[in-house]
Amino acid sequence: MVQSPSNPAQSTNRIGLTLADYKGAPSTLCDGCGHDAITAQIIKAFYELGIAPHQVAKLSGIGCSSKTPAYFLNRAHGFNSVHGRMPSVATGANMANKDLLLIGVSGDGDTASIGLGQFCHLVRRNLPMIYIIENNGVYGLTKGQFSATADMGSKSKVGKLNEYTPIDLCGLAIELGCGFVGRSFAGDPKQLMALLKAAASHKGTAVLDVVSPCVTFNNHEGSTKSYKYAKEMETPLHELGFIPFYEQITVDYEPGSVQDVELHDGSHLRLKKLDKGYDPRNRELAITTMLKANEEKQFLTGLMFIDEKKPDFVSMSDLVDAPLATLPQERTRPGKEVLSKIMAELM
Repeated sequence: MVQSPSNPAQSTNRIGLTLADYKGAPSTLCDGCGHDAITAQIIKAFYELGIAPHQVAKLSGIGCSSKTPAYFLNRAHGFNSVHGRMPSVATGANMANKDLLLIGVSGDGDTASIGLGQFCHLVRRNLPMIYIIENNGVYGLTKGQFSATADMGSKSKVGKLNEYTPIDLCGLAIELGCGFVGRSFAGDPKQLMALLKAAASHKGTAVLDVVSPCVTFNNHEGSTKSYKYAKEMETPLHELGFIPFYEQITVDYEPGSVQDVELHDGSHLRLKKLDKGYDPRNRELAITTMLKANEEKQFLTGLMFIDEKKPDFVSMSDLVDAPLATLPQERTRPGKEVLSKIMAELM
């Protein structure tokens, strides 16, 4: 007697893996947390792109957001660093094995407060990685105090108003010369998916600031990081579509309405202009547009800025073709003669 299989065949991606192969441990975050919505899109994006999980290194610091990497790509390499120091660990991982795709998940506290200096130098060096900021405007692990990204005048759960000017991490990243800067909302999966896919194909630092409401401490009336506020105030700069390098590229022939951005691996990011006619290659326009949006209390989302030709950390460091982690000691440890020559030059 032939029995039917207990687990029906699941659909697979282009490298033969199922969606389940890209998942991680069950989430321990609060029900409805925006971070889990971001995790779901990361899983789906990497599955659809056909990126092998073992070719990925996922990194984080400290905070609710930094628990997120445990919930996706359980076959990937992982490192949970100390508070605000994830960029240093990411730099070391890239130096050791430049063939790994790095994805870092941080929070508004981990990035905009204790880790601000590290974030600035990561961007300045253009380290090739996806840098996701799960931005909820509060410290969720320490009972909801305002973070450095909380908007001036926003109200806490206990009724206190924030009196300090916020740090706009997208604006800061563009000022520092980041070659890929995007902003999205955890409740907008279509836009977030396109940005994640494009970030994975970008050669250099790709900063994604994602407003991710904290349902426990910052999802109330008066919060500017709540689901309700983001849905009502979101102003997309454009519609985004992503075509991987292994799919046929087609062109939409609507004059003046579509921008086609070719990324380093041959993938294409297609931007359909909305009413703003926004050009993400114009750095000055990006800065002035964000400043104006902040004044008008708009929540802009989309691809803020892109520079496809900016050299990345690996190319500027002149690393050898083989990852350093794979080289034998006789190739990485200088001999006595070499060390003696170096010491002589220093005298």
